[in-house]
Amino acid sequence: MKITKVRTRVFEWKGHTVPPTAHFCSNAMDELWDKGDSMGTFRFHGWTVVEIETDNGLVGLGNVALAPRIAKAIIDQYLAPLIIGQDPFDYEYLWQRMYRSTHAWGRKGIGMAAISGVDIAIWDIMGKAVGKPVFKLLGGRTKDKIPCYASKLYRTDLKGMQEEAQSYLDQGFTAMKMRFGYGPRDGVTGVRANLDSVAAVREVIGEDIDLMLECYMGWNLDYAKRMLPKLERFQPRWLEEPVIADDIDGYAELNQLTSIPISGGEHEFTHYGFRQLLEKRAVSVIQYDTNRVGGITAARKINALAEAFSVPVIPHAGQMHNYHLTMSSLASPMSEYFPVHDVEIGNELFYYIFKGDPEPVNGFIDLDEETPGLGLELNSDYFDQFNIIE
Repeated sequence: MKITKVRTRVFEWKGHTVPPTAHFCSNAMDELWDKGDSMGTFRFHGWTVVEIETDNGLVGLGNVALAPRIAKAIIDQYLAPLIIGQDPFDYEYLWQRMYRSTHAWGRKGIGMAAISGVDIAIWDIMGKAVGKPVFKLLGGRTKDKIPCYASKLYRTDLKGMQEEAQSYLDQGFTAMKMRFGYGPRDGVTGVRANLDSVAAVREVIGEDIDLMLECYMGWNLDYAKRMLPKLERFQPRWLEEPVIADDIDGYAELNQLTSIPISGGEHEFTHYGFRQLLEKRAVSVIQYDTNRVGGITAARKINALAEAFSVPVIPHAGQMHNYHLTMSSLASPMSEYFPVHDVEIGNELFYYIFKGDPEPVNGFIDLDEETPGLGLELNSDYFDQFNIIE
Protein backbone atom coordinates (compact mmCIF):
# COMPACT_ATOMS: atom_id res chain seq x y z
CA MET A 1 0.00 0.00 0.00
CA LYS A 2 1.36 3.40 -1.02
CA ILE A 3 0.24 6.98 -0.48
CA THR A 4 -0.79 8.47 -3.81
CA LYS A 5 -2.34 11.83 -3.00
CA VAL A 6 -2.58 14.44 -0.25
CA ARG A 7 -5.53 16.84 -0.38
CA THR A 8 -5.91 19.80 1.96
CA ARG A 9 -8.90 22.10 2.32
CA VAL A 10 -9.43 25.06 4.60
CA PHE A 11 -12.92 25.37 6.09
CA GLU A 12 -13.59 28.97 7.17
CA TRP A 13 -16.82 29.50 9.06
CA LYS A 14 -19.18 32.10 7.63
CA GLY A 15 -22.29 31.14 9.60
CA HIS A 16 -23.66 32.55 12.83
CA THR A 17 -21.18 33.24 15.63
CA VAL A 18 -21.71 34.28 19.23
CA PRO A 19 -20.42 37.88 19.52
CA PRO A 20 -17.47 38.53 21.87
CA THR A 21 -18.07 40.00 25.31
CA ALA A 22 -15.74 41.74 27.75
CA HIS A 23 -13.86 39.56 30.26
CA PHE A 24 -15.03 36.43 28.47
CA CYS A 25 -11.78 34.60 29.19
CA SER A 26 -8.37 35.76 30.37
CA ASN A 27 -5.63 35.20 27.79
CA ALA A 28 -2.04 35.96 26.88
CA MET A 29 -2.96 39.34 25.31
CA ASP A 30 -4.39 40.70 28.54
CA GLU A 31 -1.15 42.21 29.85
CA LEU A 32 -0.87 44.48 26.81
CA TRP A 33 -2.64 47.79 26.56
CA ASP A 34 -5.04 47.14 23.73
CA LYS A 35 -8.54 47.98 22.61
CA GLY A 36 -11.11 45.61 21.22
CA ASP A 37 -11.51 41.85 21.58
CA SER A 38 -8.38 40.51 23.31
CA MET A 39 -9.55 36.97 22.54
CA GLY A 40 -9.64 37.74 18.83
CA THR A 41 -6.34 36.06 18.02
CA PHE A 42 -7.41 32.96 19.97
CA ARG A 43 -10.70 32.41 18.13
CA PHE A 44 -10.28 29.54 15.70
CA HIS A 45 -13.01 30.05 13.12
CA GLY A 46 -11.22 27.99 10.50
CA TRP A 47 -9.91 24.44 10.20
CA THR A 48 -7.62 22.56 7.84
CA VAL A 49 -8.87 19.15 6.73
CA VAL A 50 -6.24 16.69 5.46
CA GLU A 51 -7.24 13.76 3.25
CA ILE A 52 -4.57 11.21 2.35
CA GLU A 53 -5.38 8.69 -0.36
CA THR A 54 -3.70 5.34 -1.03
CA ASP A 55 -3.41 3.14 -4.11
CA ASN A 56 -5.96 0.68 -2.70
CA GLY A 57 -8.64 3.35 -2.32
CA LEU A 58 -8.38 4.11 1.38
CA VAL A 59 -8.66 7.73 2.54
CA GLY A 60 -7.37 8.88 5.91
CA LEU A 61 -8.70 12.03 7.60
CA GLY A 62 -6.54 14.42 9.60
CA ASN A 63 -7.08 17.95 10.84
CA VAL A 64 -5.30 21.12 11.94
CA ALA A 65 -7.02 23.88 13.91
CA LEU A 66 -4.17 26.41 14.17
CA ALA A 67 -3.55 29.01 11.44
CA PRO A 68 -5.34 26.88 8.83
CA ARG A 69 -4.26 28.73 5.68
CA ILE A 70 -0.62 28.54 6.73
CA ALA A 71 -0.97 24.89 7.73
CA LYS A 72 -2.40 24.12 4.30
CA ALA A 73 0.53 25.82 2.57
CA ILE A 74 3.05 23.91 4.70
CA ILE A 75 1.42 20.57 3.97
CA ASP A 76 1.01 21.25 0.25
CA GLN A 77 4.49 22.63 -0.32
CA TYR A 78 6.70 20.82 2.17
CA LEU A 79 5.07 17.73 3.69
CA ALA A 80 3.05 16.12 0.91
CA PRO A 81 6.13 15.50 -1.31
CA LEU A 82 7.80 13.72 1.62
CA ILE A 83 5.06 11.10 2.05
CA ILE A 84 3.68 10.51 -1.46
CA GLY A 85 4.84 7.11 -2.69
CA GLN A 86 5.51 5.89 0.85
CA ASP A 87 3.91 3.10 2.89
CA PRO A 88 1.70 4.64 5.62
CA PHE A 89 2.66 1.83 7.99
CA ASP A 90 6.15 3.32 8.07
CA TYR A 91 4.63 6.00 10.28
CA GLU A 92 7.70 6.54 12.48
CA TYR A 93 9.93 6.99 9.44
CA LEU A 94 7.44 9.38 7.87
CA TRP A 95 7.12 11.40 11.07
CA GLN A 96 10.88 11.69 11.41
CA ARG A 97 11.19 12.63 7.75
CA MET A 98 8.70 15.47 8.15
CA TYR A 99 10.15 16.57 11.50
CA ARG A 100 13.81 16.57 10.47
CA SER A 101 13.38 18.08 7.02
CA THR A 102 11.49 21.08 8.46
CA HIS A 103 13.52 21.31 11.67
CA ALA A 104 14.96 24.76 10.93
CA TRP A 105 11.51 26.34 11.16
CA GLY A 106 8.86 23.73 11.94
CA ARG A 107 9.71 21.99 15.19
CA LYS A 108 7.19 23.99 17.24
CA GLY A 109 4.05 25.95 16.50
CA ILE A 110 2.26 25.80 13.17
CA GLY A 111 4.95 23.66 11.52
CA MET A 112 4.38 20.91 14.06
CA ALA A 113 0.60 21.36 13.86
CA ALA A 114 0.81 20.72 10.11
CA ILE A 115 2.83 17.55 10.75
CA SER A 116 0.16 16.55 13.27
CA GLY A 117 -2.62 16.77 10.70
CA VAL A 118 -0.73 14.53 8.29
CA ASP A 119 0.20 12.05 11.00
CA ILE A 120 -3.40 11.75 12.24
CA ALA A 121 -4.55 10.94 8.70
CA ILE A 122 -1.84 8.26 8.41
CA TRP A 123 -3.09 6.57 11.60
CA ASP A 124 -6.65 6.73 10.27
CA ILE A 125 -5.44 4.89 7.14
CA MET A 126 -3.69 2.21 9.20
CA GLY A 127 -6.81 1.54 11.23
CA LYS A 128 -8.94 1.29 8.11
CA ALA A 129 -6.38 -0.98 6.44
CA VAL A 130 -6.58 -3.59 9.21
CA GLY A 131 -10.26 -3.03 10.02
CA LYS A 132 -9.59 -1.88 13.58
CA PRO A 133 -10.19 1.36 15.48
CA VAL A 134 -7.02 3.37 16.09
CA PHE A 135 -7.11 2.76 19.84
CA LYS A 136 -6.70 -0.97 19.11
CA LEU A 137 -3.47 -0.19 17.25
CA LEU A 138 -2.27 1.83 20.24
CA GLY A 139 -2.72 -0.90 22.82
CA GLY A 140 -6.45 -1.39 23.07
CA ARG A 141 -9.04 -0.59 25.68
CA THR A 142 -7.59 0.32 29.10
CA LYS A 143 -10.90 1.47 30.57
CA ASP A 144 -14.53 0.46 30.20
CA LYS A 145 -15.55 4.01 29.28
CA ILE A 146 -13.81 7.37 29.32
CA PRO A 147 -14.88 9.81 32.06
CA CYS A 148 -15.07 13.32 30.68
CA TYR A 149 -15.56 16.81 32.05
CA ALA A 150 -17.77 19.51 30.57
CA SER A 151 -15.54 22.32 29.36
CA LYS A 152 -17.14 25.70 28.81
CA LEU A 153 -18.29 28.02 31.62
CA TYR A 154 -16.71 31.14 30.15
CA ARG A 155 -16.95 34.23 32.34
CA THR A 156 -20.43 35.67 31.94
CA ASP A 157 -22.80 36.98 34.61
CA LEU A 158 -22.73 34.83 37.73
CA LYS A 159 -26.32 33.70 37.46
CA GLY A 160 -25.72 32.53 33.89
CA MET A 161 -22.63 30.59 35.00
CA GLN A 162 -24.62 28.96 37.78
CA GLU A 163 -27.39 27.93 35.40
CA GLU A 164 -24.84 26.49 32.97
CA ALA A 165 -23.11 24.56 35.78
CA GLN A 166 -26.47 23.14 36.86
CA SER A 167 -27.14 21.99 33.29
CA TYR A 168 -23.96 19.89 33.37
CA LEU A 169 -24.99 18.34 36.67
CA ASP A 170 -28.36 17.51 35.13
CA GLN A 171 -26.57 15.75 32.26
CA GLY A 172 -24.65 13.56 34.69
CA PHE A 173 -21.23 15.21 34.59
CA THR A 174 -19.20 14.91 37.78
CA ALA A 175 -16.50 17.34 36.61
CA MET A 176 -16.46 20.66 34.78
CA LYS A 177 -14.08 23.48 33.90
CA MET A 178 -14.62 27.23 34.16
CA ARG A 179 -12.66 30.21 32.83
CA PHE A 180 -11.40 33.30 34.60
CA GLY A 181 -12.22 36.67 33.11
CA TYR A 182 -9.74 38.90 34.88
CA GLY A 183 -5.98 39.22 35.24
CA PRO A 184 -3.17 41.45 36.55
CA ARG A 185 -4.24 44.70 34.91
CA ASP A 186 -7.70 44.46 36.48
CA GLY A 187 -6.31 45.00 39.97
CA VAL A 188 -8.06 44.19 43.24
CA THR A 189 -11.55 44.40 41.73
CA GLY A 190 -10.52 41.74 39.18
CA VAL A 191 -9.21 39.50 41.95
CA ARG A 192 -12.55 39.76 43.72
CA ALA A 193 -14.47 39.11 40.50
CA ASN A 194 -12.41 35.97 39.86
CA LEU A 195 -13.02 34.67 43.38
CA ASP A 196 -16.73 35.49 43.19
CA SER A 197 -17.11 33.48 39.99
CA VAL A 198 -15.49 30.38 41.52
CA ALA A 199 -17.61 30.75 44.64
CA ALA A 200 -20.77 31.05 42.53
CA VAL A 201 -20.07 27.83 40.64
CA ARG A 202 -19.07 25.95 43.80
CA GLU A 203 -22.33 27.07 45.43
CA VAL A 204 -24.24 25.18 42.73
CA ILE A 205 -22.09 22.06 42.28
CA GLY A 206 -21.06 21.51 45.90
CA GLU A 207 -17.83 19.95 47.13
CA ASP A 208 -18.16 16.50 45.53
CA ILE A 209 -17.82 17.65 41.91
CA ASP A 210 -14.40 18.24 40.36
CA LEU A 211 -13.93 21.86 39.32
CA MET A 212 -11.07 22.87 37.04
CA LEU A 213 -9.94 26.48 36.67
CA GLU A 214 -8.58 27.91 33.39
CA CYS A 215 -6.40 31.03 33.00
CA TYR A 216 -5.40 30.50 29.35
CA MET A 217 -2.02 32.19 29.88
CA GLY A 218 -3.73 35.38 31.05
CA TRP A 219 -1.85 35.77 34.34
CA ASN A 220 1.80 36.33 35.18
CA LEU A 221 3.94 34.72 37.86
CA ASP A 222 3.43 37.44 40.48
CA TYR A 223 -0.35 37.53 40.03
CA ALA A 224 -0.61 33.74 40.09
CA LYS A 225 1.41 33.57 43.32
CA ARG A 226 -1.03 36.00 44.93
CA MET A 227 -4.11 34.22 43.60
CA LEU A 228 -3.24 30.62 44.44
CA PRO A 229 -3.59 30.88 48.26
CA LYS A 230 -6.98 32.55 47.80
CA LEU A 231 -8.15 29.71 45.51
CA GLU A 232 -7.09 26.79 47.70
CA ARG A 233 -10.31 26.85 49.74
CA PHE A 234 -12.26 25.95 46.59
CA GLN A 235 -10.21 22.74 46.14
CA PRO A 236 -9.88 22.87 42.36
CA ARG A 237 -8.80 19.74 40.48
CA TRP A 238 -6.19 21.91 38.75
CA LEU A 239 -5.29 25.45 37.66
CA GLU A 240 -4.66 25.54 33.94
CA GLU A 241 -2.06 27.59 32.05
CA PRO A 242 -1.57 30.35 34.64
CA VAL A 243 1.37 31.89 32.71
CA ILE A 244 2.54 31.92 29.09
CA ALA A 245 3.81 28.63 27.73
CA ASP A 246 7.46 29.71 27.50
CA ASP A 247 7.70 30.50 31.22
CA ILE A 248 8.58 26.93 32.17
CA ASP A 249 10.43 28.01 35.31
CA GLY A 250 7.33 29.97 36.33
CA TYR A 251 5.23 26.82 35.96
CA ALA A 252 7.74 24.90 38.04
CA GLU A 253 7.74 27.51 40.81
CA LEU A 254 3.94 27.59 40.97
CA ASN A 255 3.69 23.80 40.94
CA GLN A 256 5.86 23.59 44.04
CA LEU A 257 4.17 26.52 45.78
CA THR A 258 0.62 25.28 46.18
CA SER A 259 -1.58 22.30 46.91
CA ILE A 260 -3.43 23.08 43.67
CA PRO A 261 -2.05 21.01 40.77
CA ILE A 262 -0.77 23.16 37.91
CA SER A 263 -1.64 21.97 34.41
CA GLY A 264 -0.40 22.91 30.95
CA GLY A 265 1.00 21.70 27.68
CA GLU A 266 -1.72 22.78 25.26
CA HIS A 267 0.92 25.01 23.67
CA GLU A 268 3.89 22.65 23.95
CA PHE A 269 5.19 20.36 21.21
CA THR A 270 6.74 16.88 20.78
CA HIS A 271 8.15 14.55 23.40
CA TYR A 272 11.24 16.76 23.66
CA GLY A 273 9.17 19.68 24.94
CA PHE A 274 7.33 17.51 27.43
CA ARG A 275 10.50 15.89 28.69
CA GLN A 276 11.60 19.36 29.82
CA LEU A 277 8.28 20.00 31.57
CA LEU A 278 8.42 16.65 33.34
CA GLU A 279 12.06 16.86 34.40
CA LYS A 280 11.47 20.31 35.89
CA ARG A 281 8.28 19.09 37.63
CA ALA A 282 6.64 22.07 35.98
CA VAL A 283 3.16 20.56 35.58
CA SER A 284 1.06 18.06 37.52
CA VAL A 285 -1.28 17.48 34.56
CA ILE A 286 -0.29 17.31 30.87
CA GLN A 287 -2.74 18.75 28.34
CA TYR A 288 -1.35 18.39 24.83
CA ASP A 289 -3.66 18.40 21.84
CA THR A 290 -2.86 15.65 19.34
CA ASN A 291 -3.54 17.89 16.34
CA ARG A 292 -0.87 20.30 17.56
CA VAL A 293 1.70 18.29 19.50
CA GLY A 294 2.97 16.18 16.61
CA GLY A 295 0.09 13.86 15.94
CA ILE A 296 -0.55 10.41 17.34
CA THR A 297 3.06 9.31 16.73
CA ALA A 298 4.36 12.05 19.04
CA ALA A 299 1.50 11.83 21.55
CA ARG A 300 2.02 8.14 22.29
CA LYS A 301 5.64 8.89 23.22
CA ILE A 302 4.52 11.68 25.55
CA ASN A 303 2.07 9.28 27.19
CA ALA A 304 4.90 6.85 27.89
CA LEU A 305 7.04 9.61 29.40
CA ALA A 306 4.16 10.83 31.53
CA GLU A 307 3.43 7.35 32.81
CA ALA A 308 7.06 7.01 33.93
CA PHE A 309 6.74 10.29 35.86
CA SER A 310 3.26 9.41 37.22
CA VAL A 311 1.82 12.57 35.68
CA PRO A 312 -1.69 12.21 34.18
CA VAL A 313 -2.36 13.16 30.56
CA ILE A 314 -5.74 14.78 29.88
CA PRO A 315 -5.63 16.07 26.31
CA HIS A 316 -7.00 19.45 25.30
CA ALA A 317 -10.36 19.66 23.51
CA GLY A 318 -11.59 16.08 23.45
CA GLN A 319 -12.27 15.09 19.81
CA MET A 320 -11.55 11.72 18.25
CA HIS A 321 -7.81 12.12 17.72
CA ASN A 322 -7.50 12.60 21.49
CA TYR A 323 -10.09 10.05 22.58
CA HIS A 324 -8.26 7.14 20.94
CA LEU A 325 -5.09 7.98 22.86
CA THR A 326 -6.99 8.40 26.11
CA MET A 327 -8.76 5.07 25.71
CA SER A 328 -5.50 3.21 25.05
CA SER A 329 -3.28 4.77 27.75
CA LEU A 330 -3.19 4.20 31.51
CA ALA A 331 -1.57 7.62 31.76
CA SER A 332 -4.88 9.22 30.68
CA PRO A 333 -7.64 9.01 33.30
CA MET A 334 -10.22 11.24 31.59
CA SER A 335 -11.01 13.50 28.63
CA GLU A 336 -12.13 17.04 28.04
CA TYR A 337 -15.47 17.49 26.30
CA PHE A 338 -16.63 20.69 24.65
CA PRO A 339 -20.43 20.79 24.64
CA VAL A 340 -22.00 21.26 21.22
CA HIS A 341 -23.24 24.82 20.88
CA ASP A 342 -23.17 27.83 18.56
CA VAL A 343 -19.76 28.81 17.19
CA GLU A 344 -17.98 30.92 19.77
CA ILE A 345 -14.26 30.27 20.30
CA GLY A 346 -13.97 27.75 17.48
CA ASN A 347 -13.35 24.38 19.12
CA GLU A 348 -16.99 23.61 18.45
CA LEU A 349 -16.34 23.81 14.68
CA PHE A 350 -15.12 20.21 14.89
CA TYR A 351 -18.73 19.08 15.18
CA TYR A 352 -19.74 21.09 12.11
CA ILE A 353 -16.93 19.70 9.93
CA PHE A 354 -16.82 16.07 11.08
CA LYS A 355 -19.33 13.53 12.27
CA GLY A 356 -18.67 10.41 14.31
CA ASP A 357 -17.58 11.92 17.64
CA PRO A 358 -19.29 10.09 20.52
CA GLU A 359 -21.72 11.98 22.72
CA PRO A 360 -21.34 11.70 26.50
CA VAL A 361 -23.85 9.70 28.51
CA ASN A 362 -23.92 10.52 32.23
CA GLY A 363 -20.46 12.03 31.96
CA PHE A 364 -18.84 9.15 30.03
CA ILE A 365 -18.00 8.55 26.39
CA ASP A 366 -17.24 5.27 24.66
CA LEU A 367 -15.52 4.25 21.44
CA ASP A 368 -16.94 1.66 19.09
CA GLU A 369 -14.95 -1.57 18.80
CA GLU A 370 -16.08 -2.20 15.22
CA THR A 371 -15.50 1.14 13.50
CA PRO A 372 -12.10 1.13 11.77
CA GLY A 373 -9.70 4.06 11.89
CA LEU A 374 -10.61 7.17 13.83
CA GLY A 375 -14.33 6.71 13.15
CA LEU A 376 -14.76 10.13 11.54
CA GLU A 377 -16.18 11.28 8.25
CA LEU A 378 -16.82 14.70 6.78
CA ASN A 379 -20.17 16.25 7.65
CA SER A 380 -21.48 17.73 4.42
CA ASP A 381 -24.66 18.95 6.14
CA TYR A 382 -22.93 22.23 7.05
CA PHE A 383 -20.64 22.75 4.06
CA ASP A 384 -22.79 25.66 2.88
CA GLN A 385 -21.89 27.46 6.13
CA PHE A 386 -18.19 27.46 5.23
CA ASN A 387 -15.92 29.19 2.78
CA ILE A 388 -13.98 26.15 1.52
CA ILE A 389 -10.52 26.82 0.11
CA GLU A 390 -8.92 24.13 -2.05
